[in-house]
Amino acid sequence: MAGFEKSQRLYEAAKAHLAGGVSSNFRYGGYGAAPVPLFYAKGEGAHLIDEDGNRYIDYALANGPIILGHSPAPVVKAVTESLAMGQLFAGQHAGEVELARLVSQLVPSAELVRFTSSGSESAQAAIRLARAATGRPKYVKFEGHYHGWLDSVFISVAPSPNAAGPESEPVPVAETPGQSQRALDDVIVLPWNDLDIFRRAMDAHGHEIAGVIMEPMLCNTGAIAPRPGYLEGVREACTKNGSVLIFDEVICGFRVGLSGAQGLFGVRPDLSIFAKAIAGGFPLAAIAGRRDLMELLVTKRVMHGGTYNSNVPCVAAAIATLKTLAAHGGRCYAEMTAKGERLMDGLRRLSCDHRQNLLVQGLGTVFHPAFTDLPKLESYRQFLAADAQKRTRFTALLHEAGVRTTARGTWFLSTAHADADVDASLDAAKHAFGKLAAA
Repeated sequence: MAGFEKSQRLYEAAKAHLAGGVSSNFRYGGYGAAPVPLFYAKGEGAHLIDEDGNRYIDYALANGPIILGHSPAPVVKAVTESLAMGQLFAGQHAGEVELARLVSQLVPSAELVRFTSSGSESAQAAIRLARAATGRPKYVKFEGHYHGWLDSVFISVAPSPNAAGPESEPVPVAETPGQSQRALDDVIVLPWNDLDIFRRAMDAHGHEIAGVIMEPMLCNTGAIAPRPGYLEGVREACTKNGSVLIFDEVICGFRVGLSGAQGLFGVRPDLSIFAKAIAGGFPLAAIAGRRDLMELLVTKRVMHGGTYNSNVPCVAAAIATLKTLAAHGGRCYAEMTAKGERLMDGLRRLSCDHRQNLLVQGLGTVFHPAFTDLPKLESYRQFLAADAQKRTRFTALLHEAGVRTTARGTWFLSTAHADADVDASLDAAKHAFGKLAAA
């Protein structure tokens, strides 16, 4: 590493004009050996270059959206050409029709689509639709699941065990000062992946539960997969109770496959929300689902709006991204998965070689290493019990060796990652494990 002097100077200058020197609280703090939040000069394919010239193999990928790598040619071309049309019109354009049709073709549950500018907005719209459809006030969310930073959903995302109470009956926990405590009255928080507890909650409170929102695979927290039969059981219970099942596919959508996690696991939700990979790094998101629910935006005039919704360049980016992913029958997913699985297997082997207790779980396109003696993580509380301090140290050592992952440890793959990147990343991991073993 060449040092971080330029990032440090830029950060000091930024603090004079940007609150905290950043534009998102998730970007606070140093990274690895960096003493401050880093400033980046350029992204190229699977690589990032910071302002000091340090080069990284990037598995953070902007926390997931960069599925085609940085500055992919088809997306850059589409966005550049779209700007000749204009930016946005407070009206419709042909591109959004093409994009909605494309989403519906790829995701069978997407009978109708609406576009938004963020996953947080899409989650709000989905819960509002569920309430309008059922006339009920409450919704179910799960510990460790993130559905945006807005008051009504920023609940029990990363609670401590002391604050959250017993695992079988979690207490809703607000995540930030200034958050309305009344938001807690409208939510029932449950542990994810426990079907018996879910069924009991539906039996007890089903008459007031409008909807159930979840990540169908817990990518934000440990890359935890649903237990066999869990999603099917939740689907059955929601249908029986008349509650709307909402899949938050902000991360999974178009990352784990062309039809998202619902296609991978074969369970059809009533509503889905998409963001991140849908537009390859541009700010576009969507809510999609059953025609009768989506038509409430018209027939009952359930409010949904947004000045920047379906703006021209973001729609162009999304069309180019999805067409690229879908080309050749979606062959790129098998290629990404193969590279990701080679990384996962390599990390496991290196962990054994250095007598470390690293568990690596997830899919080839998104996975998570955790230091634990458990054979797998199946719940938020198990994730919480893993050695976070050791994981943070491992992440920092990787960063020092030129491999960037998310601060929480998640690895994302892109179509731009090459076999040489995998080899170099495993060399960096060998270096990191060596330092861990010597400590």
